Amino acid sequence: MVRSPLTLAALATAAVPDLDVVQVRLHGSVARSHGANGAFDSALLIDRDDRALIIRVPASQAAETEQSADLVALRALTVGNRSRLPFDVPQFVGQAPLSGTRAVVYEFLEGDSFGADALTGHAGVSGSIGRAIAAVHSLPTAFVGTAGLPQQSAQECRTGTIALIDRAAATGYLPAAILRRWEQATDDDGLWQFAPCVVHGSLSADSFLIADDSVSGVLGWSALSVGDPARDLHWLLASRGAAGETAVASYASARQGNDPRITQRAMLYAELELARWLLHGTDTRNQGIVDDAVAMLDGLVDNVHQSTSHPLSPPTGPVLDVAGVESMLKSTPRGIPRRDLGGAMHTDAYNLSEFGSDFEDDDATGSGSSSSSSSPDDAATGAIEIVGDSAVSRTDDQARTRSSSE
Repeated sequence: MVRSPLTLAALATAAVPDLDVVQVRLHGSVARSHGANGAFDSALLIDRDDRALIIRVPASQAAETEQSADLVALRALTVGNRSRLPFDVPQFVGQAPLSGTRAVVYEFLEGDSFGADALTGHAGVSGSIGRAIAAVHSLPTAFVGTAGLPQQSAQECRTGTIALIDRAAATGYLPAAILRRWEQATDDDGLWQFAPCVVHGSLSADSFLIADDSVSGVLGWSALSVGDPARDLHWLLASRGAAGETAVASYASARQGNDPRITQRAMLYAELELARWLLHGTDTRNQGIVDDAVAMLDGLVDNVHQSTSHPLSPPTGPVLDVAGVESMLKSTPRGIPRRDLGGAMHTDAYNLSEFGSDFEDDDATGSGSSSSSSSPDDAATGAIEIVGDSAVSRTDDQARTRSSSE
């Protein structure tokens, strides 16, 4: 059951001392909020001083794990680190225990979200995305280790990729042509000569908030680590048109071209999304997902045989050519479960048309000790306005007002 706006408001007052909520509305699509990668009950809160906040409560163990990782990452992104970024990052405000998990409150970040094709369909926005990613990759790496976050060398990134390919091959569904293609890439020493850097780790179109044709905020930091920068670029290869290439070119310019093979590794990671989807199907024994993955892998074989997909490790290959995987990847399911890339925190697909007031309260009594002496149910929230359904829903390629959450 989805927690009601009043329940979430009461939890927020328990999490944030002296918070006086005057308006609350559910935030996010109910279907998405209880999906594999966005299992949160969320609400947008307005306090007496017109400050906007977001509260999120995990609805699954996977969401709880994601939220915990995101909190570690946000604490690691100190004021000094944030000052190096040309965009805003969610700010933790408070938390309250709740039945074995916790409700977490964050500052709300203004901005619009777009589908991948719309996001990279504007050259100005695409350039801003490239520069935003470059800024993340330019952060000093020391804070990641200090915070106890993962750190991988180039060789460890290569070894992890080989392990993923081996798992996919062991299913018996991986076409021989694709296996050879991927093995040639992992055998190419030159492809793996790069300097690891700070990476966001789970970037997608959902990660970006846009205002005034530029990136205003980046969400979902649960996979923050030191690793291969190509991991943050592979999602751009699925976008339509040349704007995705514009984003990569802007990134390369900002990073001064210090990794000439990065696009080929990004293409490899993009193709490996099909392997992840296949493994998700076999791990969950879902034959429908397996069949879907096999069909897409067969399509990739056709592209390779028709030479529309360039080799991943040629002696002298193109630095920027995404046509070979573009058509296949645009249909690859998003948010495939993975061990090394956590789901984006605070990246629920928010749909303003689903804000509503006709939700029944459920039990919001927290368990365990808390710094607050009162339980969420007993918290005084004053007169709170519950905002109903007044917004118009929008398509994936249109802006949806987003909150910074996680």
